[in-house]
Amino acid sequence: MNDTPQGERTRIAILGRCNVGKSSLINALAGQPVAIVSPVRGTTTDPVRKAMEMLPLGPVLFCDTPGLDDDGVLAPEREERTLAELRQADIALLVTDAPTGIGPHEEAILAKVASLKTPCVIACNRIDETPPGADAPFGGRVFTPVSAKTLEGIDDLKRAIMKAVPDEARRPIASDLVKPGDVVILVVPIDSAAPKGRLILPQQQVIRDLLDAGVITVVARERELEGALAALRTPPALVITDSQAFQVVSRIVPEDVPLTSFSILFARYKGDLPELMRGAKAIAGLADGDRILVAEGCTHHRQGDDIGTVKIPRLLEAKTGKRLRFEHSAGMGYPPDLSDYALVVHCGGCMLGRREMLSRIAAARAAGVPIVNYGVLLACLNGILGRASAPLAGR
Repeated sequence: MNDTPQGERTRIAILGRCNVGKSSLINALAGQPVAIVSPVRGTTTDPVRKAMEMLPLGPVLFCDTPGLDDDGVLAPEREERTLAELRQADIALLVTDAPTGIGPHEEAILAKVASLKTPCVIACNRIDETPPGADAPFGGRVFTPVSAKTLEGIDDLKRAIMKAVPDEARRPIASDLVKPGDVVILVVPIDSAAPKGRLILPQQQVIRDLLDAGVITVVARERELEGALAALRTPPALVITDSQAFQVVSRIVPEDVPLTSFSILFARYKGDLPELMRGAKAIAGLADGDRILVAEGCTHHRQGDDIGTVKIPRLLEAKTGKRLRFEHSAGMGYPPDLSDYALVVHCGGCMLGRREMLSRIAAARAAGVPIVNYGVLLACLNGILGRASAPLAGR
């Protein structure tokens, strides 16, 4: 669990006013001093993330945020960073104390949480100093009394957090498309961009998802695919390929064998597959000079044939016959204003949480800009999107 990437952890944003003990509480939950604690107002100036394991929930990512009542010079920037963390969070943990309870700042946070439809847990800290009485100002809201100092109520808070985890946080990647005992072939090309000695993250995650479901997993490169198919007594229940090998694999795999890609699986797992497929239709309408944003959820060393900066621009211009203007973003540098783009092309989002990927899709939708991901785009350009998406129809 220590190696679980951030995008696969349950994200918990810790929110509240300055000096209510947010950093102390995250240390109590983590069982170690991971956040700086000080009586000085505004000590936490930027979101601080701590990956940990919280059994039986599993891998989580706590995001300690600055106080939303900070009135310093940088307060607007800090508030925006805090709200950015909230937009990505699976759960919001609102921290307050007994004397203050739910005041104007807390009401503003709760309103934002409600607008994002994020599950929220309220913790009343410092009960060792002032236990909440019957007249505590919480407006009838359910809260968990805790003390970050004495650790009283910390186990109760952990249980409240685990209960709040949405069901969608435990969704499958591919295992719901097949049955236990089925055989699935994964086609894994080894190109120059692959990490030496390892498989890329989506491939690892699909393998683990299938193994956990009792599915027999066969892994081969595209050059060994015909041999792998011939070695099986019966056809596989599903073939999953890297999107860059779509054309080669689709010619080898019989039409009656379901075929999809890692990127299309992640389009569903991380985001909104129907919306991304609608975005692919915009390719036909691109014109000379249109601005295309190619966005990736992580930063990585780019090879000479990098998919985002080289392959996709080349393929799009070849398909449309237009001279297009490509711009790129990586990591959390997703532009806040997408309105000047004709199309957003996004990676599979394996390093992003689902809520972050959905928020990026929603931002494009709000700006009236079509969005598509790498796998859907490549399947569309290769003319096999219908076949590649068919195994996921209605799922």
